[in-house]
Formats: sequence, structure tokens, C-alpha cells
Amino acid sequence: MRLAATAMGYALLAVVRVLTGAQARWHGCPPKAEQRIYFANHQSHADLVLIWAALPQELRSITRPIAARDYWTASRLKQWITTEVFNAVYVERERKGDEDPLQPLMHALDSGDSLILFPEGTRGFEEDPQPFKSGLYNLALRFPDVVLVPTWIHNVQRVMPKGEVVPVPVLCSVTFGEPLKLGPDEPRADFLARARLAVMALREV
Repeated sequence: MRLAATAMGYALLAVVRVLTGAQARWHGCPPKAEQRIYFANHQSHADLVLIWAALPQELRSITRPIAARDYWTASRLKQWITTEVFNAVYVERERKGDEDPLQPLMHALDSGDSLILFPEGTRGFEEDPQPFKSGLYNLALRFPDVVLVPTWIHNVQRVMPKGEVVPVPVLCSVTFGEPLKLGPDEPRADFLARARLAVMALREV
């Protein structure tokens, strides 16, 4: 099973690079094997795949994308890919009872994993990200030593727009920006607005 997952990972990596180029731009931080949260704009189901493909292998092996459970477990193939290839962290998009939707993310961070996070919570139609939800703030508060890296995905909405299922070849890139830190006693709304602006600023890099 592990060999099959490894082979599938290489195959997906090759396909993504053919379709998009999956170019990585490190602007303000180098690729480094430290515990990080990469937080990015979100316009396509291909987003997590593109960031994963843009990371060097030594970072891919320690970085887990966040995946919506309802979508990514809807078929056996999707579930197998996200579990065995991406080692994704599944999250519920709707709170169920008293369950904390951040618990799987906190467990992953407690285990030393890095994460790929989309703070909007859902894909958007506009180029500008939607307002960020509170999850990023709560994780920054709970894990102050984890490095927060703003990330901008260029052009992926043209590869697989919302509502489409067949990708088309378009040159894409992922820009990783200068890390952010939660300021002492910084209000949640201020931090989330600052984090969103940090992601948007990478659009011009």
C-alpha cells in the first residue's frame, strides 16, 4: 500500500507540473524544514495539490494539507489520495455539537507536523480572498512557535475553476512570503485582517 501511494504521489506530481509548472517563489523566507503553517488564498480544489507540488520534497514529507471531509471523502479514490498520498488532515466544515473543528489541526501540530491552511474556510469566486475566519488566529495563539507563512497561489482558478472538473494547462506559481507573528495582545480581528493583507500583497511580487 505504501509503495502504491508513493508511486501515485510521483504520478500526481508529474501531472501537476505538466499542467501548471508548479513554480515556487520564496519571497521573504527560504524553504526550511521547520514547523510551519502555510496559509493561502483559496479558489479551487486544486489549491492544496498545487502548494504540495510546489514544496521541495523534504518539506512535502512533513507538511499536511487541510481537506474538507465532506468533499475529499466523497469517493474511495479521493479519500485514498488525500489519506495515503497527501496525509491530509480532515476537517468538518460545519460544527457538530460540542466538537471543536480545530481539534484535528491542533493534534497534527502537537505531533510536529506542518500544515497547509485556507483561512477563508471555503473557495471564493473573486480574486481577493474572503475575510479570514478565526481558525488561523486561534492556532497562532495556541502554537506561538509555529512559523506562519503567507502564501499566494497565482492562476490556479484558471486551471480548475469552481464548478469545473476537467483541468486545463495554465502556468501557475506559488509565492511564499515573509512570516507573520501574532502580536502581544493583538486583537483577533486586527491579526486576521493583517494576515489577509499579507497574502494579498504577494499577488504583486
